[in-house]
Amino acid sequence: MTPHVSPLKPAANRLVLFSADGLRADKFFGLDENGQSRAPFLRDIIHTHGAWGVSHTRVPTESRPGHVALIAGFYEDVSAVAKGWKENPVEFDSVFNQSRNTWSWGSPDILPMFAKGASGDHVFTEMYTSDEEDFAASHASDLDTWVFDKVKAFFEGAKSDRDLYEKLQKDKIVFFLHLLGIDTNGHSHKPHSEVYLKNIELVDTGIKEMVKLFDDFYDRDGKTTYIMSSDHGMTNWGSHGAGNPHETLTPVVAWGAGIRGPQESSNQDIYPDSYSEGIIKYLLAEWKLQDIKRTDLNQADIAPLMSSLIGVPYPMNSVGTLPLSFLNSSDFEKAESIFANAQQILEQYQVKMDQKKSTTLSVAFRPFSKLLPSIQKDRIRNIRNLISSGQYQLAITESQTLIELGLEGLNYYHGLSIVFGFVGWMIYTLTLVVRDHSGLVNVMTKLEKLSQPVWLQDKPIKLVFAIFGAAVTVLLKVQSLPFTYYMYCLIPVVLWMFVALRLTVFQQLFKKIDLAKNIKTVFIAIVPSVIGLEILVMGFFRRELLSVGLIMIAVWPLITAKSIWKDKERERLNEIITLTSKFRTATANN
Repeated sequence: MTPHVSPLKPAANRLVLFSADGLRADKFFGLDENGQSRAPFLRDIIHTHGAWGVSHTRVPTESRPGHVALIAGFYEDVSAVAKGWKENPVEFDSVFNQSRNTWSWGSPDILPMFAKGASGDHVFTEMYTSDEEDFAASHASDLDTWVFDKVKAFFEGAKSDRDLYEKLQKDKIVFFLHLLGIDTNGHSHKPHSEVYLKNIELVDTGIKEMVKLFDDFYDRDGKTTYIMSSDHGMTNWGSHGAGNPHETLTPVVAWGAGIRGPQESSNQDIYPDSYSEGIIKYLLAEWKLQDIKRTDLNQADIAPLMSSLIGVPYPMNSVGTLPLSFLNSSDFEKAESIFANAQQILEQYQVKMDQKKSTTLSVAFRPFSKLLPSIQKDRIRNIRNLISSGQYQLAITESQTLIELGLEGLNYYHGLSIVFGFVGWMIYTLTLVVRDHSGLVNVMTKLEKLSQPVWLQDKPIKLVFAIFGAAVTVLLKVQSLPFTYYMYCLIPVVLWMFVALRLTVFQQLFKKIDLAKNIKTVFIAIVPSVIGLEILVMGFFRRELLSVGLIMIAVWPLITAKSIWKDKERERLNEIITLTSKFRTATANN
């Protein structure tokens, strides 16, 4: 893809990114029992010369996808977690890759994946060993101290290293400090513990020292931008990965070159959804920050923000939208920056559409109607004209609309084969549960098959799906698609064949269930299942509810009436007699 960048001179020569791994928004912004901030330096930044907000992460709230969203601007496929923390299942672009040089310090689980995918030897890493990442250690905050000490040693060594010193004086460079101590202490001691909260204080003090170090090294030239955020939060019981607000709401504080100063809050503050609005409005009063303008953003939006500030192309895989309200720039500069962002998103859309078009039969291909080639050209021409004529706000609005359409188009060209596969698997599993474990229908026997209609017997069904599978294979072959497409498209065919072979299960079920006559059976079969599923889902948010479900399972045999089981045995015996009679009749007729 063609990279896109604003043609204007960037506000900063360098950017420093602090990632406080596992830091919850409420623990960072909240006050202690004495009404004092646990992060006084960054709190002062918010009040005096910085911008702040809440970064909204996505599930899975894990370190790898969180940092990919932060630095590369896209939400990596969740399967990447299973591929390993250091290997990239698919290479991707990032802010580090687009920079002139990047220096990073921290965990061996995070840093290598951004160096491995970089084009050229310009992303440098310094990591502690895996043995030092002890989640049971009592001094996990030493991991953060290690990072701060290494950065100090790095700049001290740069004073006597001429080549390194010259590299550090150039523009478009990034420094990345990955701070794992908070996450490690959260797992070991829980986020409400004194150890976790003290680690926040240590990180705040360390960032203060780092800011002084950078400012002194660069003679306070005003060309350094600082951003502090987190990859994910953490639940009260010390875990992360799901969608609890404690896991998905993380802090972001930005200051320095190109970042606006504090502003008064207004009713125009944007919330990503009503759920987050309710939570954050409640927390704002508790944080005592309701009078200072807050800018919320999606985690992937931080990557284009960093790119814009140092003037490097937006990561080509990024789906983030530049958060203009963080910038201290003119409307003209904002219009040019967001226009470049829109072109970068449109570039992805175009490549995705071309790929889909090249692997789809022409008669079956349906382009995304909202972004036909003629519409793209008209919109781009219109935005250029608006900028040229000084209508910057209109240009910004049009660029944001184009970004939304581009993202909608990217989703449009994703296939549905996986959805059909999952739905087929769910229905197939349901037939097994109903047939073998519900007691509502009998296990299919040879006697039953004799009484089935022809269209429900095995051979016709298998033949129909075999023909359909062959047709799918031919379509994939003529389009020269890779092997994985065969897997994605043929597995649903097999699953739905199994569902069709078990249609008699549902046939028996509908005959069996008569709400008027079998209300007790239906109640016992369905209601506890629904309650159990709800408890399981709620257990993701309140873990203690899983105990309720386990207790219910334990007492279930004791509260089940024995007469119900006797009735079932009697019903099964009657069905066997009926089937035997049908078999005799069929034999006599033959």
